[in-house]
Amino acid sequence: MTAVLDPTCAPVARVTGRDLRVPLVQGGTRAYANFDYAASAPALAQVADRVSELLPYYASVHRGAGYASRVSTDCYESARGTVADFLNCADDQVVVFTRNTTDALNLLAACVPGDTVVLDIEHHANFLPWTRHGRRVVPAADTVEETIRRLVAELCTKPAALLAVTGASNVTGEVLPLERLATIAHQCGARILVDAAQLAPHRRINLQANGIDYVAFSGHKLYAPFGAGVLAGRRDWLDAAEPYLAGGGAVQQVTATDAHWAPAPQRHEAGSPNVLGVAALAAACDTLAALDEDTVTAHERRLTERLRHGLESVAGVRFLRIWSDSADGVGIVAFTVDGFAPGHFAAYLSAEHGIGVRDGRFCAHPLLARLGVDGALRASIGLGTSAEDVDRLVEAVRTLVEHGPGWDYACTDGQWNPTPETRPGLAPGSGAGAAPCTF
Repeated sequence: MTAVLDPTCAPVARVTGRDLRVPLVQGGTRAYANFDYAASAPALAQVADRVSELLPYYASVHRGAGYASRVSTDCYESARGTVADFLNCADDQVVVFTRNTTDALNLLAACVPGDTVVLDIEHHANFLPWTRHGRRVVPAADTVEETIRRLVAELCTKPAALLAVTGASNVTGEVLPLERLATIAHQCGARILVDAAQLAPHRRINLQANGIDYVAFSGHKLYAPFGAGVLAGRRDWLDAAEPYLAGGGAVQQVTATDAHWAPAPQRHEAGSPNVLGVAALAAACDTLAALDEDTVTAHERRLTERLRHGLESVAGVRFLRIWSDSADGVGIVAFTVDGFAPGHFAAYLSAEHGIGVRDGRFCAHPLLARLGVDGALRASIGLGTSAEDVDRLVEAVRTLVEHGPGWDYACTDGQWNPTPETRPGLAPGSGAGAAPCTF
């Protein structure tokens, strides 16, 4: 290993689950190595502590006179300010709390007064919602530069209301030049929305500095897995649109024949809000804002380089990449291994080594089709990842390729499982909605 692959690279933040031990199919237990941060990240210790502190005070918000209700209301509304500060929102931008990124993007899709332009590389959450509201799909090219030229041609040839792009690919981790895209969108008379579900856990997002009009992300990927998400952006579209949900909390006055709706954000937050989820999200923003950004970025890059360096030495490993000229990315590595179905490989890593990765098509079917694969493995790195975790993953991959599995595996009800399954609490076919075993 070279100096850049310093084996002393330790986690840079405390996350729950670092001391979790999981059973192995061959017997015994091992510390869990989590490489599935891109799907759902564990809670930061500070987030779990904040939720525990608030639980005794949990009560109704906004209209309760009791002390617990007032505490819950203050916590909920102050979290809005915390998130706005975290994103450096402008004065005309508001923070709407949602369930997750998908919820946030569907909310915005109902508010856009015109066509939305998207690339064909998007996660389904930033692809499907626009279908009902004038979606125009631009095929990504093999380079970032040509992809941008195609977007310019689409946006400036025919007017569009919105350009919706990923902040970081959930498959490959590649990052687009967002400030540049924002400038292009504005020059062509459009606004820009950034799906930051994968970007926000890795990079600070500055809406004003980058010229971003709207951003959406999920708490469960931002180390706050308590069911809250965010849509932040310019209020005029949000104020003019029909409420996302019709119900209490979204109105100022109701009669038997009419309703006077509140402006955003309350306009789109009907019903009893997720106070605990929002408090968790604010605690995550506070914790991440307090971390040294250079330290976090260096930690992630060292571990990502270490992982790629190790996997490159294993025969048959092939990395997925969208653009040949992409110069920036977050800690996500997607790959295939010749001769092995991704689901089979993932089941082996879990059963025999206590390692969690993702397999399948990652809710990005058009992108996987563009890359010419039916499925892949994805290892994602987070604040709790260590060099030891990376080395374990590399050696487990090498062991399977060079020596084969130590256990039998079969595809049952659409999911690969060890046979027999000896780990307590698990049964063949228990993974609902699993991808077909041919992936």
